[in-house]
Amino acid sequence: MKGLTLDAALARLLIVVLMALTLLPFLSMFSAALAPSGSYPPGLAWPADPQWANFAKAFEVAKMDELLLSSLLIVVGTVPLSVLFATMAGYGLAKFDKGRGRWFYLVFVLGLTLPFEAVITPLYYEIKALGLLNTRFAIILPLIGLYMPFGVYWMRTHFVNTPKELSEAAQIDGASEWKQFWLVHVPLARPAIMSLAILQFLWTWNQFLLPVVLVQDPLQRTMAGALGAFQGQWGTDIPLLCAGALLILAPTIAIFLIFQRQFVAALLQGAVKG
Repeated sequence: MKGLTLDAALARLLIVVLMALTLLPFLSMFSAALAPSGSYPPGLAWPADPQWANFAKAFEVAKMDELLLSSLLIVVGTVPLSVLFATMAGYGLAKFDKGRGRWFYLVFVLGLTLPFEAVITPLYYEIKALGLLNTRFAIILPLIGLYMPFGVYWMRTHFVNTPKELSEAAQIDGASEWKQFWLVHVPLARPAIMSLAILQFLWTWNQFLLPVVLVQDPLQRTMAGALGAFQGQWGTDIPLLCAGALLILAPTIAIFLIFQRQFVAALLQGAVKG
């Protein structure tokens, strides 16, 4: 670390330590997944005869292809509508920041403090009364509502920081409020919208509680929600269970690697503008 100050060297060392602590559980799961089926891996130890077929077996017995389709259907049904509603509501609250608009905004902010566990029981009976229990709509519709507080807060933060001169110039050109929103503000908000979509994709894909409580059929849950059923069936086969868990994690890791710049931008935008 020649040429680095002590603070910079300590910062880099801390990053390396945190990376090691983050990767250690994944490496332990990966080594356990390669152990012989039915054995009990001792921990972070590379097996003498890696069983790569465990991944193929886990993919087959867990019916990962059907789970992947189910997760995609839930994501497609949840994320676009949630982002659309949050963008429109965030723009409206940013434009009407005074009076009633501020009270509406406070309601959404209070929604940020509401955990999923606090509403799961009344939500169950509400979904049952609507006749949607054990369907994918039992996951999609609640998630759209539960994502609203954060989504509205996120998008309002962006629109509040947009220069008012843009709207004034559009008004002079004769643009209606609707055209100002779609033709001026939405294109400028594309980074914020993309960041919100990525975050909600990850949250939806990794959603565990709602699918387990509201849907009995594992093949209509998210991949993370189906892990409970997979664990109940193969809980004694640690290598197969670890292989299945890694297969479920693979899509989220791939999405993060593909959109890592947008993901980091999402965190930085929230830190700077929040």
